[in-house]
Amino acid sequence: MSEGKVLIIAEAGVNHNGSLDMALRLVDAAAEAGADAVKFQTFRASRLVRRDTPKARYQVENMGGEGTQLDMLRALEMDEAMHGAVVDRCAQRGIRFLSSPFDEESADWLVERFGMERVKIPSGEITNGPFLLHLARRGYPVILSTGMSTLGEVEEALAVLAYAYVQGEEPPSREAFLRAFCSQRGQDALGKRVVLLHCTSEYPAPPEQVNLKAMEALRVAFGLPVGFSDHTEGVDVPLAAVALGACVLEKHFTLDKTLPGPDHKASLDPGELQSLVRGVRRVERALGGARKRFSPEEEQNRSLVRRSLVVNRGIRRGEPLEGVLGVKRPGTGRSPMEYWAACSEVAERDYDADDFL
Repeated sequence: MSEGKVLIIAEAGVNHNGSLDMALRLVDAAAEAGADAVKFQTFRASRLVRRDTPKARYQVENMGGEGTQLDMLRALEMDEAMHGAVVDRCAQRGIRFLSSPFDEESADWLVERFGMERVKIPSGEITNGPFLLHLARRGYPVILSTGMSTLGEVEEALAVLAYAYVQGEEPPSREAFLRAFCSQRGQDALGKRVVLLHCTSEYPAPPEQVNLKAMEALRVAFGLPVGFSDHTEGVDVPLAAVALGACVLEKHFTLDKTLPGPDHKASLDPGELQSLVRGVRRVERALGGARKRFSPEEEQNRSLVRRSLVVNRGIRRGEPLEGVLGVKRPGTGRSPMEYWAACSEVAERDYDADDFL
């Protein structure tokens, strides 16, 4: 991640609907919008859910109630050939490839086969201790999404990562994780490898449930870089997140919001994604630094819109200035902040009305 530049992740997720052609078109759309990365999901449905796991409420609303979550996810898996084609298209289009793994084997495969530099951990895996332990033992830098979580759950997840990053010698346990988390070595390891994403895991997420200020709570609590994984409709909430200091922004997008599938409805279309990227870059430029000072462009206006001390009527040399002073533009004369001192002075020369003092 570049200093001062938000990493914009265009979340294709499963919006390819199992189609390679659609996946490649999603890569193209993300690249044309100017996103930094396009992210998919890597999983084997049989490793992820039990046979009888029901669909989530939003999945039922978007796809109907027929079938189980397992049935739905099997149709959305990406096989090895599909991954390879997508990675090749990313390289051709100059956009970073990312994918969220949902198991240890998938994570290792993405890193070793495709050289993925950072692993995005979905919100649903934040309590998957064995998975977190595996990722950190391999030394993988991670982006950890915190949807549906309390601060305590985030801390426990970070504690597992800290323990594994420092290669703790004592057997894994909650007590060992906590000791690693509280150690300087553990904190240093987390600081080098972990970004936290605030997230509201609802699709679409109502703005009143987003609680963007929780980003600052995460930053203060853990001293780590923070970002935002957005599930609201439109681009205004993610732009606000950037203004509040998000260093990573993740947003679902699709080729067509009316397509069948669990996430299309809560996604941006390509035009909206392009607007979001442009908006983020504008907000970045507008944020600047924390120092209050006037800009070079403002300097030329200072003398025109500020005022100076003038005399309101003609007076002669030696007359008192009290009662005859006014303030008018431009600001090229004595500052009006000297008004009270000037009132005790006498005219040093003859003045006509409106003359600078």
